[in-house]
Amino acid sequence: MTTWTDHTADRPISLTAPSGIDRAAHHRLDEAWLAAAWSHPTTRCFVVSGGQVLIDETADGRTELVMSPSFEAPLTEAHRYFLGIDEDGVSYFALQKDALPGRMDQSARPAGLREAGLLLSPRDAGLMVHAVGLENWQRTHRFCSRCGERTVIAAAGHIRRCPACGAEHYPRTDPAVIMAVTDEDDRILLGRQVHWPEGRFSTLAGFVEPGESIEQSVRREVHEEAGITVGQVEYVASQPWPFPSSLMLGFMARATSTDIDVDGDEIHEARWFSRDELRAAFDSGEVLPPYGISIAARLIELWYGKPLPTRTAF
Repeated sequence: MTTWTDHTADRPISLTAPSGIDRAAHHRLDEAWLAAAWSHPTTRCFVVSGGQVLIDETADGRTELVMSPSFEAPLTEAHRYFLGIDEDGVSYFALQKDALPGRMDQSARPAGLREAGLLLSPRDAGLMVHAVGLENWQRTHRFCSRCGERTVIAAAGHIRRCPACGAEHYPRTDPAVIMAVTDEDDRILLGRQVHWPEGRFSTLAGFVEPGESIEQSVRREVHEEAGITVGQVEYVASQPWPFPSSLMLGFMARATSTDIDVDGDEIHEARWFSRDELRAAFDSGEVLPPYGISIAARLIELWYGKPLPTRTAF
């Protein structure tokens, strides 16, 4: 496997820009330090619920996470997660609740990552993706997979411990590969999943299986989904994707065959596009571009040579 070098890219991949937050993992087991950080007047926190947070627009047109000082935070049980410290020494926490709090001014609104990830600053997006990932894991891993006992939260939300058998459980991240496949004529292969609306095409993707390298996973997924054989695989970039617990590993891949044979179970349709054909399909509405927050859009742009048309609806 080689690594893709993009000398012309000027658009970062969503959710991957440096956030300026030090996760300070060495503090997670220090209960005295965590208590002091929580009670500090500069500490800020926000609520996460069902993958959503509250966001608001500022007077100068920016979008921000709705955060409050810790002493104004809504009450919560053990679901308080330490997210890190910024360069000014401000500590950040997320509070997991069953519902987002109401706002007296009615200006804030709930949003998930697909919307907020495109609007928030790198700091706020980094905090949100961390919090959403922890919340997803916490909600689905309440019981010990070894003995079945209910587990308890530890390490400021980053471990669940079993009081019965002593097992420790850590947040799960599932590696997934996503690839822009091109052929010798420099066409790109795009597919449409069976549950997607008519016209929505994107790059192929799939999960890495046990005992499999990422290069093997790229080749297997493309062959299983579209019947295409892949040779060279070049790594581009990764993107955290907590929907609910994935890390997307992005690649450019070169096909050694071109006859498409979709599996029919996951991929309903796949097509080769030249740049002119894809541009015409965008213009006519025959093909809808992928969401801008997704690494899929960035992979297609690397081949396409310019930004894709903007999608405003989710």
